[in-house]
Amino acid sequence: MSRSLLSARLKKLEACGVVKRRLRTTSTHYDLTPAGRELGPVVTQLGTWAQRWYRSTFSGAELDVGVLMWDMRCTVDANALPATRTIVQITFADLPASSRSWWLVNTHGEVDLCPVDPGEEPALRIRTTLRAMTRVWMGDLAIGPAQQSGQLTMIGPPNLRRCIWSWLRLSPYAPITKARRTPLTTSGIAG
Repeated sequence: MSRSLLSARLKKLEACGVVKRRLRTTSTHYDLTPAGRELGPVVTQLGTWAQRWYRSTFSGAELDVGVLMWDMRCTVDANALPATRTIVQITFADLPASSRSWWLVNTHGEVDLCPVDPGEEPALRIRTTLRAMTRVWMGDLAIGPAQQSGQLTMIGPPNLRRCIWSWLRLSPYAPITKARRTPLTTSGIAG
């Protein structure tokens, strides 16, 4: 999503009373209002429905590295990472150089997402494709088979590689199983 589109959407949500803008020293943050929090269960149910009934095929048009990385950042358990500043670099081999590398930076239990190199050596490097990482994060491809097939590689200390899913959690929709659709008969009524 472009910055201008994101800005327009946030302004609309603020005007509707869903979010409240909060200025920090170096940045602007948006917090949910009570009205925004009340929408939470509705959004969750829509996500559950979509994961069950309209499962992604992970085609190019459905994939967005910025959305994936933001969603992944939101599920990181910073307390499961080492107490020291920890940087994880994720490189998408199939993307152009301008959007190929992303960094998750954990400092004092707070995780930031950086689309620009933070300038320090990463503790863990993950190399994958956008489609493979999306499938892994959505629970449609287990990490073991992804590694065995070469769709995902990790370089770093064994403790960080071993416990990846204790700190980099899957999507909250990953456990939702795909619905089995009942085929329609020629009359349009399920047989």
